[in-house]
Amino acid sequence: MGNTLWEPTEAQVVATEISALCTELGLDGYGELHAWSTDDSERFWNLVWDRYGVIGDRGEDTIQRGDRFRETRFFPGASLNVAENLLTPKTVNPDAHVAMTFSNETGRISSLTLTELQHRVSVLQQAMRRAGVGVGDVVAAWLPNLPETIAIFLAANSLGAIFTSSSPDFGANGVVDRFGQLDPKLLFATDAYLYANKTHSTLDRLAEITSRIPSIESTVLVPYLNGDVNAPNTETLAAFTADLSPAELTYERVDADHPMFVLFSSGTTGTPKAIVHRSAGVLLKLISEHRIHCDIQPGDRVFYFTTAGWMMWNWLALVLQAEATLVLYDGSPFHPGPEVVWDLADREKPTLLGISAKYVDALNKAGFRPAETHDLSSIRTLCSTGSTLVHESFAFLYEHVKADVHVASMSGGTDLCGCLVAGDPTSPVIAGEIQAPAIGLDIAVFDDDGNRFAVGEQGELVCVSPFPSIPLRFVGDDDNARFDSSYFERFDGVWHQGDFAEWSEGGGMIISGRSDATLNPGGVRIGTAEIYRQVEQLDEVEEGLVIGQSWDNDTRVVLFVRLAEGVVLDDELVATIRQTIRTGASPRHVPAKVVAVADIPRTRSGKISELAVRDIVEGRPVKNTEALANPEALDLYRDVPELST
Repeated sequence: MGNTLWEPTEAQVVATEISALCTELGLDGYGELHAWSTDDSERFWNLVWDRYGVIGDRGEDTIQRGDRFRETRFFPGASLNVAENLLTPKTVNPDAHVAMTFSNETGRISSLTLTELQHRVSVLQQAMRRAGVGVGDVVAAWLPNLPETIAIFLAANSLGAIFTSSSPDFGANGVVDRFGQLDPKLLFATDAYLYANKTHSTLDRLAEITSRIPSIESTVLVPYLNGDVNAPNTETLAAFTADLSPAELTYERVDADHPMFVLFSSGTTGTPKAIVHRSAGVLLKLISEHRIHCDIQPGDRVFYFTTAGWMMWNWLALVLQAEATLVLYDGSPFHPGPEVVWDLADREKPTLLGISAKYVDALNKAGFRPAETHDLSSIRTLCSTGSTLVHESFAFLYEHVKADVHVASMSGGTDLCGCLVAGDPTSPVIAGEIQAPAIGLDIAVFDDDGNRFAVGEQGELVCVSPFPSIPLRFVGDDDNARFDSSYFERFDGVWHQGDFAEWSEGGGMIISGRSDATLNPGGVRIGTAEIYRQVEQLDEVEEGLVIGQSWDNDTRVVLFVRLAEGVVLDDELVATIRQTIRTGASPRHVPAKVVAVADIPRTRSGKISELAVRDIVEGRPVKNTEALANPEALDLYRDVPELST
């Protein structure tokens, strides 16, 4: 098969959970397994509940179908507690099993056995109960990716409280825009955070945040870098848990649709959507991803580079259900150098290592070759999210990281706290493709009229079948108007993801970018991914950003480029860029304008913010600059002389 970079051996296939399922069900390969999971969805989700040991009463019904997609309920009569499922040992010895390790830029800091984690959660549970936290209350965490953050989530959940988190690099406005929608009763915050060997104090921002969210009854300071510090209107974690000792954990079982946590959209078009996620729904969805797509097994070790402000933190936390070890890291992935993630991999021996597509590109640009300097023998799976890996990034991972590894590019989002398309460890990896539709989800590509596209035709990525992790609601959206317009307005009764995609001949999926950022020159829709792929092959270009600019009653393609140090954008380089795009993509992809910029604006999860730049160029305000990691970069796109002609 063309562009095949990896094929599993027969022994590797046989060892997977997919192979075991197919053998038990009499099916031949993932394609048949996926078809069965959507054709008989009730039986499939019952299998997930039973096979992977979900603790709780699942009730009599599996699926209660409503008149509308979002009204479908999974396990409507169930009662369960997610923390109970994450903390209860099934096959491991809790005194010996390491539940998590924690490192930062200075090296390994700590590790916790499952028993030690249970003890921490128990003390926090008692302290929260003493503080009046109960079912339906909101507990917010403005914290780094620490063991304490995991323990706080588990303690809150054990009481039936709703958890939400944000990373400490957010400014006061960004935190208030998020937490302020939820009226949290309790706020956990850090004294400081570490990034690229710089310590950033949070205390001034913390005082402003607490003054602007009147619902907060107590603020607990989790010491990280400065030890126990005194801050106005706060108490330290030690004071909050004073006089409490570990005791037997208790769990408040709630119904399947009880909110587990609230995630926030990262867009720049207004106040972030506060997305309420169901307890059973997300638990079941992520079990299916962890165990089937990622083949995570008890005793495995899972590292994902994330902050507590990205949905991949929640994805990682729930790996505890698989009785795997969480490998936590806090800090920059490039400090003191590009070797930091790979040093961690050699030290902590993860079986799954998770990164972002942008990180892979940056690693390649930096000229770092982990295979030449590191062992990496423990890694079976390399996962990538954030955006789709381009061909060259796939090739880089196999040539310069590890040749015998399953590279699983995944795509989904905060909205469903999971994936729509994901990896398949039993099938070949093809450059530029995501391998398979997610188990249990009927994924399709639609034309503008809602008809399924066949192979090789670009259209809108949708999910036709309801799935467990459909969000419960948006906060403050009492009539579900925003909810419906976000997911179901484009195609009635079908989940619309907002990605521009096509099926490949091998059954994989190629995603060409966000459909709301799709270019439309001359009335022909094209995605941005192919332009990025071609441009970022050039040594002269560090990265690019593409928009469509309204011009002369049409749309013209504008490419902004951040150039390598010392490079100047002259006519020769512009011609090279255009020819590279013309040859590698098509004449339709060739930009009408190429403009050099010093910086590219990104969301805090690392995604290029094409829509914010398009708004600036078109003279529209960007409503939520707090969603950006570097909002000052937007000023580079105002009144650009090259775009006035």
